[in-house]
Amino acid sequence: MESTTLSHSPSELGDHSDLTVHVFNSSSELLEKLHQRWSTVEKKPYPAMYSSIYGGIILDPAMMVIPIDDHMVHRGHGVFDTAIILDGYLYELDVHLDRILRSAAKAKISLPFPRSTLRSILIQLSAVSKCKQGTLRYWLSAGPGNFLLSSSGCPTPAFYAVVIDDDFSQCKEGVKVITSTVAMKPPLFATMKNVNYLPNVLSVMEAEEKGAFASIWVDEAGYIAEGPNVNVAFITQEKELLMPLFDNILHGCTAKRLLELAPQLVEQGILKGVTTKNVTLEEAKGAAEMMYVGSTLPLLPIIMWDDQPIGKGQVGELTMALSDLLWNDMVAGPDTKRIPVPYIE
Repeated sequence: MESTTLSHSPSELGDHSDLTVHVFNSSSELLEKLHQRWSTVEKKPYPAMYSSIYGGIILDPAMMVIPIDDHMVHRGHGVFDTAIILDGYLYELDVHLDRILRSAAKAKISLPFPRSTLRSILIQLSAVSKCKQGTLRYWLSAGPGNFLLSSSGCPTPAFYAVVIDDDFSQCKEGVKVITSTVAMKPPLFATMKNVNYLPNVLSVMEAEEKGAFASIWVDEAGYIAEGPNVNVAFITQEKELLMPLFDNILHGCTAKRLLELAPQLVEQGILKGVTTKNVTLEEAKGAAEMMYVGSTLPLLPIIMWDDQPIGKGQVGELTMALSDLLWNDMVAGPDTKRIPVPYIE
């Protein structure tokens, strides 16, 4: 019998009462189907993946898959983190690796390997990928086992990682943001980098629907929290760098590094000071400058918020001075922050 396959285009959805779903009777037939997706792609965006389920590194993107019964897939029982590959160096890998271990502990996910092994896997994966610029994203999961709520039936936790080829550069153009109406995560989940990102996704979609780049969360007490996957910072009218406290939000690694580097501008007389405290919505909207802080940005200037200009409504000089400080640290910082990738030629 000749089979009919469902279209993935929403415009073609209709009555498929006469549909016969194809059955893949052999692994070779399935593999051929999986490879069709990548057959016309000249430059593969994911040059390499590691899976503890396979026990090695995968170079074929068609085989970069996760078991459907992995509890990270169907229960969200997983945590992740990301490191930057820039000019052949891994930037702040150890800081990000420490954070995923803290997240895993909070999520009650045991480690499949010691920290040193996880680190070695990530460095080797980066080397095999031959990617000189991109991101290294990795996950710790309760692992595959069944479809129950409890992970007690999962015999072994899983570790996955993938290198994403991405040509990013320092952000110099300003963006518009909105105040999100999507409920933010409670502190337990906001302070661990877990895979439950539906609130984050919905907040970005809400912003895009309103013609903005992304959003800002304000907590129940009326204090500024964070962006959907970035921290937020301000330059006050008195030329102080101001960041919200990290008690109830994710302590961003880039935000932490910014706070370490910013005193250099204070010493130079460019900034008046560096402060972290609870920031009210009124204080935030009255700032002279505003920015997102995140790994691949490293700073993204914000010039409009809820259709109102921040300061003069243009990219601020102090924002760019801080951006230069972080970017220089990424491309030429100390050896403790930049690990050379031992590429295999």
